[in-house]
Amino acid sequence: MRPVLFLAALALSATPAAAQHWSRSWMAAPLVWTAAADKRPDLTDRTVRQVVRLSSGGVRIRLRLSNEMAVAPLTIGAVHVALAGEDGATLPGTDRVVAFNRVQGTTLSPRAPLLSDPIDLPVKPLTRLTISIHLPQGAATPTVHAYAAATNWIAPGDQTAAINLTGATTIGPRLILSAVEVETARPAPTIVTLGDSITDGVRATNDSNRRWPDLLAERFQRAGRRNVAIANAGISANRLLSEGEGYNALARFDSDVLAVPGVSHVVILEGVNDIGAATAQRRPLPSADDLIGAYRQMIARARGNGIKVILATILPYKGAGYWSAEGEAVRVAVNDWIRTTDEADGMVDLANAIADRADPARMAKPYDVGDALHPNDAGFAAMAAAFDLRLFR
Repeated sequence: MRPVLFLAALALSATPAAAQHWSRSWMAAPLVWTAAADKRPDLTDRTVRQVVRLSSGGVRIRLRLSNEMAVAPLTIGAVHVALAGEDGATLPGTDRVVAFNRVQGTTLSPRAPLLSDPIDLPVKPLTRLTISIHLPQGAATPTVHAYAAATNWIAPGDQTAAINLTGATTIGPRLILSAVEVETARPAPTIVTLGDSITDGVRATNDSNRRWPDLLAERFQRAGRRNVAIANAGISANRLLSEGEGYNALARFDSDVLAVPGVSHVVILEGVNDIGAATAQRRPLPSADDLIGAYRQMIARARGNGIKVILATILPYKGAGYWSAEGEAVRVAVNDWIRTTDEADGMVDLANAIADRADPARMAKPYDVGDALHPNDAGFAAMAAAFDLRLFR
């Protein structure tokens, strides 16, 4: 009987715990802070407070902090998360202390992210959270996300538990916080939107959550698909092939797409900066085949990880400072391929959704923020409306 008892005990000890299904409900792709040293605020003994809006809900949450773009360790003091009030305040009674490996305070290794322990804070889709991080020793070159389309705050001392900050100043970029993930009882579809400033939401109304991925998340909620998460991996000035702002899309595909928990789909809207920057810098234009080759690489890498790929047509930009007739020919050729290829799992014709009907090389004026390149809030809404939600099954 002893062998039987031993085997039974072994089987019991090997029984897995209840499954944990994590998905990324909010994201800000990590970047090097390129601002000149004299333009960076002193972060020594400061509290950084940031407000984010989740795309999906869950029974628990966890934070992802990032030191991925730094070469030195980063000391973190207290970290708190709460439901967000107005103007950076927290809602009373919702504050939670955040632990890392079961202790408060931690040190992030160079070039590395760090996940918090799960936090018992149930959240609904589209919930706004306030996350406060104390930096007792500061951070000379913190990992950031340059364009937040939201107000962030820096306050003296450890004010992580405060409902309202005292003596706070505002700052543009996201600092250190790179993602919020939610736990659900069942696996949830997670869509990563990979792109440049148009996906990042540059020129959207600040603090309004009017980026097209935000509005797409709202569409899923209205359609009753409340468990769909959207992780925005847009980086302003990003490119497919060459370095712009941040690593090019091919280089960051592993970290910003494949490594995202729960990722099931990726929407790719990249390429206009490859074409336009070459024109502006008087360098040889990438060919349509160059850009299509990059798309094919990402399709293959995504498919190898069981991820479906949705390609988006490159938006019209005639009238922008870096437009040229030669570059337009490349854009048209790439878009023709995107519209007709069967190599991806689907496509969305975002170019057609906001194009001027009389001159499809231009963005329609009602959708143009004024620079012929970036959509305004109405343009972002038209982009979100162009998606067939059945693509994400």
